[in-house]
Amino acid sequence: NHGRVLAASVSLDAIAVAAKHNENRVVLYSEGYDGPFSVDLTRLEVVTAERETTAALIRGIAARFRELGYRIGGFNACLTSAVLPGSGLSSSAAVEVLIGTIFNVLFNDGTIPPETIAAIGQYAENHHFGKPCGLMDQMACAVGGIVHIDFKDPQQPLVEKVDFDFAAQQYRLLVVNTGGSHADLTADYAAIPAEMKAVARALGTAVCRDIMPEDLLMNMAVLREQVGDRALLRALHFLGDNERVTAQVTALKAGDFSGFLQLVRESGNSSFKWLQNIYSGNDGHEQGVALALALSEQYIATVGQGACRVHGGGFAGTIQVYLPESAVPEYVKQIEAVFGPESAMVLNIRPLGAVHISDI
Repeated sequence: NHGRVLAASVSLDAIAVAAKHNENRVVLYSEGYDGPFSVDLTRLEVVTAERETTAALIRGIAARFRELGYRIGGFNACLTSAVLPGSGLSSSAAVEVLIGTIFNVLFNDGTIPPETIAAIGQYAENHHFGKPCGLMDQMACAVGGIVHIDFKDPQQPLVEKVDFDFAAQQYRLLVVNTGGSHADLTADYAAIPAEMKAVARALGTAVCRDIMPEDLLMNMAVLREQVGDRALLRALHFLGDNERVTAQVTALKAGDFSGFLQLVRESGNSSFKWLQNIYSGNDGHEQGVALALALSEQYIATVGQGACRVHGGGFAGTIQVYLPESAVPEYVKQIEAVFGPESAMVLNIRPLGAVHISDI
């Protein structure tokens, strides 16, 4: 919906070793999979049978490279990733950006900007993989560090690096994996932008970014009949969060970390009540994200400092937690007693995005 986002790359890597060969084929071995993903680069159209597979991403990335006039060619690669699939930590985006970077380095002398690599990954996920994702995850992976992205013009998003050191605040960022997977939630994700756009269309615009808040409020009664209450709540969340992003960037630039944390809490609260992406309405039995947030909020209340919110696309997967360093060990102990060993990951913000390691 062409909004603003604040994102960051973290210290969980997808890494590959790659080498060219003379065949017009990509052969990718990935740790944890029995055999390689093999893609014939002479056939770049969408293959319905391989939707939601890594092969679809490879084919889609190669197709978009060629459409944009970039060079492609065959290579062998071995990939390993610390990014958990289906956990809201952008596992598909990390792989997309990695594959795009391999094509960039091996066949285009590394001249393609990271923003373009990110957009190519999104294209592959939308058109070949079959998931209606946005561009935030790919952009954060490709560019690196903390980034403020304005998608008002989605063809040329404005990307701004935000220089801020969380560690200097004596805080830590944690991501807690609640164990739920995003794998069967495509319909839930797709409903969010679809409902927001339905509100926008009812107000004579294409996307929520172009909605005037006063128009939304003045037409609320009629809109309830046209698009439904949940769509209106989601549009209200969008408008509020769009302003919160600007306020968060301002707070970080000013060194106002407590102000930033307050905005994290406000955004998370809005996600739960208005955006409604904490659990799927189709499965009331599994509400791991909601449970993790409840336990985290209780712990933060005892500490008197910190913040937590849903992370990623929501509905399942992960939450993010900000805690003083001294409060981290006990929190990890308590939360892992519920969600299992190593479910709480203490992360760093990675200042670099997609890189050719030999060039560093």
